[in-house]
Amino acid sequence: MSYFPDFIAPARFSDPDLALARIAEIYDHSVGHLRQAMRRFVAGETLPGHVRACYPFVRVQTDTVGRLPPVRDAGLSYGFVAGPGRFETTLTRPDLYADYYREQFRLLVRNHGVELEVGTSTQPIPVHFSFAEADHIDVSLTLERRQQMRDLFDLPDLAAMDDGIANGTHRVRSGEAAPLALFTAPRVDYSLHRLRHYTGTGPEHFQNFLLFTNYQFYVDEFIRLGRLAMDDADGPYEAFVEPGNQVISRGNPSTVHVPAGRTPVRLPQMPAYHLKRADGSGISLVNIGVGPANAKTITDHVAVLRPHAWLMLGHCAGLRNSQQLGDYVLAHGYVREDHVLDEDLPLWVPVPALAEIQLALEAAVSQVTQLHGPELKRLMRTGTVASTDNRNWELLPDNGPQRRFSQSRAVALDMESATIAANGFRFRVPYGTLLCVSDKPLHGEIKLPGMADHFYRERVDQHLRIGIRALELLRQQGVEQLHSRKLRSFAEVAFQ
Repeated sequence: MSYFPDFIAPARFSDPDLALARIAEIYDHSVGHLRQAMRRFVAGETLPGHVRACYPFVRVQTDTVGRLPPVRDAGLSYGFVAGPGRFETTLTRPDLYADYYREQFRLLVRNHGVELEVGTSTQPIPVHFSFAEADHIDVSLTLERRQQMRDLFDLPDLAAMDDGIANGTHRVRSGEAAPLALFTAPRVDYSLHRLRHYTGTGPEHFQNFLLFTNYQFYVDEFIRLGRLAMDDADGPYEAFVEPGNQVISRGNPSTVHVPAGRTPVRLPQMPAYHLKRADGSGISLVNIGVGPANAKTITDHVAVLRPHAWLMLGHCAGLRNSQQLGDYVLAHGYVREDHVLDEDLPLWVPVPALAEIQLALEAAVSQVTQLHGPELKRLMRTGTVASTDNRNWELLPDNGPQRRFSQSRAVALDMESATIAANGFRFRVPYGTLLCVSDKPLHGEIKLPGMADHFYRERVDQHLRIGIRALELLRQQGVEQLHSRKLRSFAEVAFQ
């Protein structure tokens, strides 16, 4: 016998705010039921049956492919369904996604003149996803009681979390609604928990514009700039957040707010730092470490936050004799020898450059360096970047990698950029890459400890400022122009 919360009947709304309020009511009711049952279980009580509560859903039905005139948001690549039919998705964390959900609902109502049907789905909420961030209830359970949890509560089911929708492999069964969003609620919840684990900060701190790097030098400089920004009482950024959710507020840089019991004993695997704006349009930086596996892992999870753009800032091997150490490489194409996404995004799928990102990066390099025209071209080369999963590719016999990179016209080589770009393409997140040449192994210029330290300290500040400036330019231009139709498939989901 199952032990459910009181049922909340489905209802239809033409007002996005009312629809969002009902979703929050259903979600809070469901999560409250699970938390109460869990507290009783921890206290040793016998529960009346298998405890179950389900996610809310939103559903729309359309009878035509057309959209209502006048379409003020016609330039957007999202906000409308692909054709006649029934479309729905499960939803989670309306507290975190309130602005995002409200905007998606507004576009659907505006574009199709439909009502939003909101109700309780049949998709169970895993009990672990109902815990508040500071809750570690199951830790206090004995091994026997933990084993009983499997019989009394729904646990995370990986079968409900695959990326078939994003990968374009999902097939709608007869009588089933087509998806409205790339991610179902369990998939979102799974990634929110993984983000907290990997980055040491809560998902609520992540901003809509992201920088990824693989060098601690960039982190140190971002921390310095972030704390400096907090000295400006009238500045655009309201807070700076470090791992452990340690918050420094604008105008009060000497005081660090640390949530009780949250000071990290050690840095997490991929620490994140957040320069926050009130509307979420600030900048987050994540040190992803080395390698394409880390690059895939973090972008798999950040993608559920639906950011407006992410950029890779890192170092690379320059492959052309004309390049100098410290030159920049703006990627306009990628050779994918990273292998981590081969099952999700076949190699025959091109990963194009996005004009809006490319122009913002070029403009940022020019503004920060104060170079223009031929002088700028001497410092920054646009070309193909190859990414490999073999850090010691130079040692392979027969010069196989070198031959392939030459045939591809690659100008630089690293281990992460193609992965981050490919996952941006896969998850419809605008992406870009600006690398800095730190060695030229094909030409005998390899990294030596003293030279590397000097090089990093000289270039990191400028490179990071370029990345920050590029994201600020993208924000100023407006996100309406940023979400490219290049990233959308034939029959795309409606949600951004």
